[in-house]
Amino acid sequence: MPVKVSVIVPVYNPGIYIEDCISSLQRQSLPPDEFEVIFVDDGSTDETPARLDALAAEDPRMKVIHQENSGWSGKPRNVGIEASRGEFVMFVDNDDYLGDEALERMYDYGTVNGADVVVGKMAGKNRAVPVELFRRNHPRATVENAPLFDSLTPHKMVRRAFLNRVGLRFPEGRRRLEDHVFIAEAYLRAENVSVLSDYVCYYHIRRDDGSNAGFERFDPVGYFTNLREALDVVEQYTEPGPVRDRLFRRWLRVEMVERLRARRLLNLPDDYRRELFGAIHEVVVERFGPGVAAGLQPTQQVIAALTAADRYDDVVAFAEWEAGVAPTAAPGDIEWRDGSLRIGFTAEYLSGGEPMLFPADAEAAPLTDVPKDVTEAVRWVASETAARFGQATADLLLRERSSAAQYFQPVEFTREAVPAGDGEEVRLVLRGTATVDPGVLPRDGAWDALVRVKSGGWTKECRLGPAPREDRPAPRAGVVGDRPVLPYWTTPHNNLSLEFGARGKRLGLGRMQLGDVSVSGERFRVLLPVHVPGDAEVRLRFVSSRRILETPGTLSPDGDRPGSVLEAVLPEDLSDDVWRVAVCPNPGSDRARFAGLPFALRVGGGSVLVTPVPGPGVALRLARRARRVLGTARRKVNSRIRNGGR
Repeated sequence: MPVKVSVIVPVYNPGIYIEDCISSLQRQSLPPDEFEVIFVDDGSTDETPARLDALAAEDPRMKVIHQENSGWSGKPRNVGIEASRGEFVMFVDNDDYLGDEALERMYDYGTVNGADVVVGKMAGKNRAVPVELFRRNHPRATVENAPLFDSLTPHKMVRRAFLNRVGLRFPEGRRRLEDHVFIAEAYLRAENVSVLSDYVCYYHIRRDDGSNAGFERFDPVGYFTNLREALDVVEQYTEPGPVRDRLFRRWLRVEMVERLRARRLLNLPDDYRRELFGAIHEVVVERFGPGVAAGLQPTQQVIAALTAADRYDDVVAFAEWEAGVAPTAAPGDIEWRDGSLRIGFTAEYLSGGEPMLFPADAEAAPLTDVPKDVTEAVRWVASETAARFGQATADLLLRERSSAAQYFQPVEFTREAVPAGDGEEVRLVLRGTATVDPGVLPRDGAWDALVRVKSGGWTKECRLGPAPREDRPAPRAGVVGDRPVLPYWTTPHNNLSLEFGARGKRLGLGRMQLGDVSVSGERFRVLLPVHVPGDAEVRLRFVSSRRILETPGTLSPDGDRPGSVLEAVLPEDLSDDVWRVAVCPNPGSDRARFAGLPFALRVGGGSVLVTPVPGPGVALRLARRARRVLGTARRKVNSRIRNGGR
């Protein structure tokens, strides 16, 4: 079989962090004979070379090339391209990993759409990744119809014939931003770029020791010298005008203005801040015309103007003010409707912990002059933000806790200017309702609800919460298709999260009362605090001290109250005994699990009584207590040993 994809992994002293990368490559759903992995060891001095050689000896898909250290990732990637045989090459860093179906999905998507470059959805663990780029699939993306330049890292799948045809390779040597130069040219010269957004293909990982190469403090002069080379690529392949200004704006916004904002700037030592500011000032004055900064958001425009005017102290003062600006999102009604979970919320920005206020009669006015001081800058930002309130947006995202993968949920929202004080100022409040379809999210587990608020010059995320009242009722669980879903408030922060595939007590069945259960002859009926969109088949299990019996049942919406009705015929051979009861709401599914109900049936003398679940026997209670006592004693002894007997 011809090789479809060659995965190229530059390697330098990753230590244990390469193991997740290796495992993810070995788990790929693409058939083993249709892809290869080329590790290019760039002079590692740890145990990695031996680890890779052993891997290659046992797995024919894995190949290793050893070379002297070149200083950065450009040369190893180029060496991998030359050694590759695949129709496409995929670039992966040694401390990141792929989704299990990434190669197969990206290859198929690129082939169907005739793409030279395929950009797969990304997730970041303790690091930022592009968000807007992955709102939806984009089979034919260009720099004009999609924010491609939001993602300039090399972690893409690229057609090898395209690279050879245009002679595209990474800049080599000890330098920064070699990926920006490479990817920018790839975007601008490709016949088609496809963005795959419905599956997380690439996981960016920030190491626990913070030693990722991209997070190391850099030399500002060298960094922005290399950045100019990326700007040169844009100038070479675009004409002067709005498109070029928009592409340049990406570097002004991300690599310059954002480095001079709020805590990101204030957390740096003053001498380094000054050096960074000086290097940025030179590029802004040298390379960017007025059309570049004019398209920025208000806060970004202010920083760009102060930087161009070489006013370092005012940039720091503006950062000190902006460090107190943060979004907040309060939950509203949370209810099930027609198999979807509807989540209400309100969102706005705070300044110094209080609702941010804006002029009630604001009108848009371009920033024609550099603000004379920070007070004037803040006043212009507030006025411009209010004037642009019609462009403000609020999104709800669900982020998987284990992987950091996040997905936009459909949201309907309204904008409201709420009068404050004497009426000359207003709060800018966004009121939204998100609709969560449990069938869309790919995996079971815990998902946190976040609200992304875009207004004025800020695009920030915050958790949805805390719940406004201590006694706020817990949202009701639901079973949609074969998937139990539990919305709940976290402890201790009281934010909203959802557990997909929830089972047992987590489904909220512990809130049931004995009066919710009735037995009439052979019929068994239970009112469950769980939402179901329609009639569904379930499985009941009855467990006594000697036997386990099962019987089918039905789960239907309760027409009289929120929740559902569980009905079944009791098993014929329900002998005299105490029977615990459990229900499986999704029999036949790979997610099938039984959840215990908080009651039991006491059968005897021809009658069936509903009773609380019996507690553990005396012997079992004593055994549990003994284990707790021994565990406490063992911990005390170990603590004395660790503290030298003190």
